[in-house]
Amino acid sequence: MSNPNPDLQAREILAPLAAETQLRVHGGRIRRTSSRFCLGVEHGDYNGTDLFGVGTDRFIWLAYQPNGTDRVRLHSANFPDNGVVDFKLGDVPPPKSATIADTWARFPYGVDYILRREGFALTHGFDAVLYGNIPGGGMSRSASLTINLLLTLLEVNAIKVTDDMKIIDMAQSVENDYIGSPCGNLDQIMIYFGRAGTGAHYTPKTRSIRYIPIGPHAIDFRIVSLDTGTVRPGLEKSTYKIRRAECEELVALAGKEFGFSGLADVRNQSLYDRILANYGRLHPHLCARLNYIFHAQQRFHLMLKAWEHGDIVTVGNVFRADGFGLRDDYQISGPELEAMCDIARTVPGVLGERMLGGGDNGAAGALVRTENINALKTAVDEHYPHRYPHLADKYAVHVCSTVDGVTVLEGL
Repeated sequence: MSNPNPDLQAREILAPLAAETQLRVHGGRIRRTSSRFCLGVEHGDYNGTDLFGVGTDRFIWLAYQPNGTDRVRLHSANFPDNGVVDFKLGDVPPPKSATIADTWARFPYGVDYILRREGFALTHGFDAVLYGNIPGGGMSRSASLTINLLLTLLEVNAIKVTDDMKIIDMAQSVENDYIGSPCGNLDQIMIYFGRAGTGAHYTPKTRSIRYIPIGPHAIDFRIVSLDTGTVRPGLEKSTYKIRRAECEELVALAGKEFGFSGLADVRNQSLYDRILANYGRLHPHLCARLNYIFHAQQRFHLMLKAWEHGDIVTVGNVFRADGFGLRDDYQISGPELEAMCDIARTVPGVLGERMLGGGDNGAAGALVRTENINALKTAVDEHYPHRYPHLADKYAVHVCSTVDGVTVLEGL
């Protein structure tokens, strides 16, 4: 279950860390950014589909204070061996360079780089200590950290950005253009626009957000992250990059002929059938990717209506069907992820389950009746270590609630 007071736990970690590193954060503030849980369409962002998801209560906490200099100094409780990251504003390594490949410092470097590229004058630095409890892979730890650092550096420099989508674009650019990760904007949207008890529906054509509260008669359920204990490399090193390229390849092959610029444009059954008739024999793997996106879009609005009416059983059914599509057609999952899904599917009260995030490794997710949470935990504890003994001390079950994506708290 989630920590009854995770903010207190974070403070108990951050306060001694600040004293130990002599970073001057007392009297400042704490910015807390959430994880996310996508209900649809996973891998739809770079294909142009609508998106829907929630912020979840696994967080990154950053305690910070302007330091009166032009330097940024940070220390992460999660990467203590890296020591204090200390750099002068405007003096960061080049994008995608070898020097940033294996350090978490690439995120603050990237935020500085992108803000300057966008024309913002950065003259005020800050000290910060940070800590996160977001599982690695599937709940968007990197997007949460990037948004946190970006908002903090803007605030410290008294810069106001009134266009929310500009924040999303810059956060995505940190990962795309500076780090070299080919992520879409799903993670950033779900976190930045997250609200407790409410799902955020993003429409790409209008770049707009519509909030949809859970229907008032919904059953008591929880969102569960099933962390496989595996380590997922950056998206630039994963199957994610390959799948994205495959989707773009099909658009390049068939888009002009059939009049579409992204796989999300293929919504009509007749158009879908014609594309498969022309390209299915020569490019079956590319058409399989389209098959997932096409049918996930067919299910998407059914899921939205179900959420709005509180029909969480239908939401779970759609979530499960998307999981089969991600496994069989998109082929983005991994054996440990599917092991978690196989186990969860046997437990009464599990309404739906599938892999989360970029794929290969990381975490799966499930929608579960609250009364059956302990049964799910017991099943995972019994079966998962038996299948993967080397992960017996690494996997975890995280039971989550929906939360606001960005919150500023009183400082240390």
